[in-house]
Amino acid sequence: MRRLAAAAFVLSLLALTWPALALAHDQPETSQSRCVMADWMMDTFFIFSGLAVLAFVAAWKAGHFHELDQLGSLPLLVEEEDYYTPEWALDEEEWIDGDA
Repeated sequence: MRRLAAAAFVLSLLALTWPALALAHDQPETSQSRCVMADWMMDTFFIFSGLAVLAFVAAWKAGHFHELDQLGSLPLLVEEEDYYTPEWALDEEEWIDGDA
């Protein structure tokens, strides 16, 4: 058990330090290296935006965006006690008629 814990500790330590070793060196200064940062950012943008579009189309085809105007009115039908209007605001004359 102790040997397994030591091996797990060493493997986790290596897993945590391996990315730091990759960042420890200087970036090479060539004409191609100037575009390296922009390349990975553009790739990441297109990958994540493509996945977002696929998720949106899948949700749309599954019917999650149908009848949103009716679904938005559901919270208005719930009867709850009014916690937000202070008592002095309800005592004014305009509220006595019930028409505001």
